[in-house]
Amino acid sequence: MLATSNTGRMAMQRSLMGRCMITPGRSFVKARTAGPVRQVASKAAEGDQQYDFDIFTIGAGSGGVRGSRFASSYGARVAVCELPFAFISSDTEGGVGGTCVLRGCVPKKLMVYASEYADAFKDSAGFGWDDFSSPKYSLSKFMTAKRKELQRLNTAYNSTLSNAKVTLLEGRGKVTGPHEVEVDGKKYTAGNIIIAVGGKPTKLDIPGKELCITSDEVLDMDELPNTPTVYRSAPASAASACGFDNDCRSFLAEQYNQAGMKLHPETTPVEVTKQADGKLTLVIKDKDGNNTPLTDIDVVVMATGRSPKVQGLGLEDVGVKLGKKGEVLVDDYSRTNIPSIWAVGDVTDRINLTPVALMEGMALAKTIVLNEPTKPDYDAVASAVFSHPELATVGLNEEDALKAGHNDLDIFSSNFRPMRNTISGNPLRAMMKMVVDANTDKVLGIHMVGDHSAEIMQGFAVAMKMGATKSQVDSVIGVHPSSAEELVTMRSPSKKIRGGVAA
Repeated sequence: MLATSNTGRMAMQRSLMGRCMITPGRSFVKARTAGPVRQVASKAAEGDQQYDFDIFTIGAGSGGVRGSRFASSYGARVAVCELPFAFISSDTEGGVGGTCVLRGCVPKKLMVYASEYADAFKDSAGFGWDDFSSPKYSLSKFMTAKRKELQRLNTAYNSTLSNAKVTLLEGRGKVTGPHEVEVDGKKYTAGNIIIAVGGKPTKLDIPGKELCITSDEVLDMDELPNTPTVYRSAPASAASACGFDNDCRSFLAEQYNQAGMKLHPETTPVEVTKQADGKLTLVIKDKDGNNTPLTDIDVVVMATGRSPKVQGLGLEDVGVKLGKKGEVLVDDYSRTNIPSIWAVGDVTDRINLTPVALMEGMALAKTIVLNEPTKPDYDAVASAVFSHPELATVGLNEEDALKAGHNDLDIFSSNFRPMRNTISGNPLRAMMKMVVDANTDKVLGIHMVGDHSAEIMQGFAVAMKMGATKSQVDSVIGVHPSSAEELVTMRSPSKKIRGGVAA
């Protein structure tokens, strides 16, 4: 899917990409026969001299920091290594805080906030405010503020590790043995090694890919392009892989068109070339094999997913098994085939979300240090795409519910214009959908497109986690007037499926 815009408004927010699947794991019981989990808490108290550290973590992103500081709080001697700080990552630069804090969730959301003012100024006229049709915007001013905030967060994360008595080593880590890590030429030993290096943006291997940028550069650019072109694995494929519903994806595409984005569905990029005037041309191919050049483009963004950042880690040299995308293969307890080496976060390519990495890190700390084998819990994980409008989900979509064997479904949906948009004249609408097992009345999935979808979905994720039924949802009194109340007032199914077929 290709998205272009000549309005100057950027919808380049990095969404949920990658294969959101849980890797089938090996039995933890079997894995322990090869090397039992050490209860390092008591060892740490005695001062185990066999290794320099009880745990050595490579990567100080969300999962690495959380797992390390919890392990330290349980009594383990923990070290973490991370590359020097930079806003854009490379093989030699990164920074404590990782992708989410420095070049992902945080800067992305700040950029989303900045973009929302464009509509707010325009919409305010309908509510009686003076005309704000041509407000001035300074991307460089925003970037200065953003960089200052990221530097503050980087410092805060460093302090978090220090306060947790975790040793922080700056440099590139490499696994050189089952119990050995090398950091810029110096070797350290550890009872357990945790791989938490996360992922990196990927580019399609086409001619001219070097002329394109990725999410890293989008979140740190100093000039706002007039004609950005974003190429990604169609919102259909990427969103579907992360559990987003087909109806929601189609509705979202309609809203993108309303917002001024021009979509080119079912196309494949062929090449990118530089024009004589310095602008770019992107050639795309449609499903019938016809090529179309898109000319006079300022920036081409490849939002085509992320891959595990395992190059140069030495994992294969010590026998750690990797998957087809380079992901570190782990069992249900985040353990690799090497008993002393573990992995959490995006490098495992399970569910690539920051809160999931945090949860995996905490579970692993209990498993290793307290000798309390703890599986990460991937049930009812809510997620969102912070585009304009937002898309959020928790649980199964309609298609996955059928694949999971729920052949009798009641589908409840609503499509409406939010109150704010009626007077303002804003054409964007909202959509909500609930997937219910017709036999048990259990809510299997909730999906929403519209303003504040993520905030609303976080609350409903609690109900999903507790196994809420549709009757229980219906018994809730709505907050009026609000968009959220729509989810507790959808009484009649918009569609019924029986035996896997629409009734």
